[in-house]
Amino acid sequence: MTASDSPENLLTQAEQVCKKNGARLTKVREQVFLLLAKHEGAVGAYDLLDELKKLDPAAKPATIYRALDFLSKQGFVHKIESINAFVMCHHFGDCNHPVQLLICDQCGHVEEIQSNNFDLALRSMADANGFTISHQIVEAHGNCSTCK
Repeated sequence: MTASDSPENLLTQAEQVCKKNGARLTKVREQVFLLLAKHEGAVGAYDLLDELKKLDPAAKPATIYRALDFLSKQGFVHKIESINAFVMCHHFGDCNHPVQLLICDQCGHVEEIQSNNFDLALRSMADANGFTISHQIVEAHGNCSTCK
């Protein structure tokens, strides 16, 4: 992690995005954001809840899920459906971009990639079938270069 993508710098960027969008980054949302930003890869909601409880003993599952939903809608995090976990977005604040995730089944590392060719091919196939894509997250499982 470089200094420019430290959790504190990411939080400053998130505050700017929220201000631009007219959204409110509450204390709980900020805490959840920082907890997630400190993780290198994907993390489950209940793991985040356990960490949040150290800061706010009254935190409940609904607290974490509401915060994650907000952060997702703002484009700060992606939900990885296949492993029921969350990861910071590498294209910070651009929640409408196509998302392709490479998920290592050995170590759990998640790499976000963006292939315009893949997106174009998928949209072309969808168009040919009369389908309009409104949101795209593609998850691919395998082994990362470290775990090969």
